[in-house]
Formats: sequence, structure tokens, C-alpha cells
Amino acid sequence: MITIKNFAFPKSLEEAYRVLNEKRNNVILGGCAFLRMTSKRIETAIDLSKLDLSHINENDETIEIGSMTTFREIETNPILNKYFNGVLPKSVENIVGVQLRNIVTVGGTVHSKYGFSDFITALLSLNAEVTLYKQGTVHLKEYLEQDTKKDIVISISIPKTNRKAAFQMMRNSRSDYAILNVAVSNEDNDWNIVVGARPQRAKIAKEASKYISQSDKSIEEVEKAALMASEELDFGDNMRASKEYREEICKVLVKRAIMEVL
Repeated sequence: MITIKNFAFPKSLEEAYRVLNEKRNNVILGGCAFLRMTSKRIETAIDLSKLDLSHINENDETIEIGSMTTFREIETNPILNKYFNGVLPKSVENIVGVQLRNIVTVGGTVHSKYGFSDFITALLSLNAEVTLYKQGTVHLKEYLEQDTKKDIVISISIPKTNRKAAFQMMRNSRSDYAILNVAVSNEDNDWNIVVGARPQRAKIAKEASKYISQSDKSIEEVEKAALMASEELDFGDNMRASKEYREEICKVLVKRAIMEVL
């Protein structure tokens, strides 16, 4: 059960940040899809809906996604379907159902650093950056490795390049969380191999990425890169799959994703 004592509708990011830090159990509201599954007492719930943070904008160098943008908007946006082989829309299209995708927000997902997130895995493969109110702009890779602090995710920016990408995942059923997810991307032989839902949060397989970047991309080398990814990353057990099963699935999904990009 969730108990909320007060609601705040700030008219600026400065006001939102001030209210957030007034008390330990003041929180920012995203789509609240997962908040509702917890038992929590919230002193002040902060709604950012008046701050114009729901947008997907394209400029000469980047694509910027506002933190209050929903997964349904990610899925249907023509800009995101145009670039990177539509990897971001593909990463969210199997998440539960349209009703949930209509409320889950980009900022809530990225700030929470969910280990099961398909979206974060795809973002990480595209060298995305996160802009926060207090901390400023930081690479998503670095942000995921930091301790979570009280700050506000403003937007996500992705370099607008000719990077090609592919997303692969394994689920027990269409609407379930992923057993494992993989995103692979390449531009000018600079490869990123990312594996998430291990069930830990998404991480770049650095050695496997380096190897495939320097290889001739033969089928044997693709298979070796997939094996390297399964060996260099850590996997764990949960109710959906065992550590050993995830290791085996990793080899298959990474190989498929590399071949799709090729």
C-alpha cells in the first residue's frame, strides 16, 4: 500500500529539485507503474507534468528525449523508427501491453536503473547521455555505475549518426519481463555489445566489443565474440531463469544481433 501525504506540482525544475531534497521520503513521480507495486510512505509526491518534459526532438547532432516521454511515444515516434534500425521502438514494443506503455516514462526507468529494462539496454548501445538537473550531462554508462542520488533526470540525448543497431530478447511469454536482452550496434567498425536482464542492469561487454571491432566478421569470429560476451559478464538466478541458462542464451542472442547488424 502506498501512502502519499502531499502532492507538489512545481512550475520549474529549480522548485522541483528544492522540494525533492526537503525531506528524505519526498519522491519524483514518473508513470508510477512500478511504484504501485511497492509498499511505501511518501511525504511529498512531485509531479513534473507541468515542466514540458515530454518530447522527442531532432537537431543536427542529437536526438533528445524528454524524461516524461512515455514508452508508447518511443514505440510510435517516426524519428526513432527512422534511426538506428528502429532499435528503441523495438526494445519497448513487447513490454506488457499498450496500457502500461502509455504510462511508463523514460525518466522513471533510467533514474531507477532497472536491471530488467529492455530500453536501457538499447540506449546503452547507442552511446546515449543523461542530463540531470544538478549533476549535468553524463554518459549513460557512467550514470548506471554511480550510486543513485536525489536528482532529476531532464532528458536523454543520443548522437545522431549512421549507427546500425539490433535488439534481441528472450521471454517466457510476450508480456513477461525478459529472461535476457541484448543490443548490438556498429558505426565505422566501432561495435557495442550490451547485455541486460542478467538479471543485473545492462552492461557493455567490452572485450567482446573490442574483439568483433577488430575481426573480419567471419561466422567463427562472430561466434567467438558471442562466447566472449557470455564469459566476461556476470549472470545470476531468479524466478525466470538460472545463471547457466542465461549464459547459454547470451551466446545465441549476441550472435543473432551481430548477424542482424551485419
